[in-house]
Amino acid sequence: MKINEIIVVEGKKDTIKIKQAVEADTIETNGSAVSQSTLEMIKHASTKRGVIIFTDPDYPGERIRHIVDKGIPGCKHAFLPKREAKSYKVGKSVGIEHASVEAIRRALDHVYGIMEATKADKAVTVQKQDLMPYGLIAGPDARARREALGDYLHIGYTNGKQLVKRLNMFQITKDELDAAMLHILERGDCDE
Repeated sequence: MKINEIIVVEGKKDTIKIKQAVEADTIETNGSAVSQSTLEMIKHASTKRGVIIFTDPDYPGERIRHIVDKGIPGCKHAFLPKREAKSYKVGKSVGIEHASVEAIRRALDHVYGIMEATKADKAVTVQKQDLMPYGLIAGPDARARREALGDYLHIGYTNGKQLVKRLNMFQITKDELDAAMLHILERGDCDE
């Protein structure tokens, strides 16, 4: 699989793993303190070939994603569920470098699946009140439910305040949210 866009990753080990999975170029942020020169390079890449942000599913990875997305609007996003990015050799380490080649390909395939899907006839956006019946923003299991939803929809984990924005960014409709939560609740994917 050849990726035209440049993939933004955190470090060299992520680049090595990405290149095992797909043919692609990467820009490494070298940690969560993204330098101005790195942001300029990513901005240039976005105008030339486009950018896919593919950071670790943890706090530093989300911080990098936020910094890059805020500085360079219009980037595409690939997400890996935590369970697919855990190291079983290095304790509790989480990162792209620990994911399987197949998991990385699935995450990148999903970016293209979203891009190709036409949703002009489904322009209904998700609103905050649509999340409440599913306990996604309040209640003891809200975090677990958001994690399960992020994994199921391949949009990554987000806190309650950002969930509506993330769902709408990926053009997830109310009907798709309902179907996803029905599936998650039936399977018990969000039970702690």
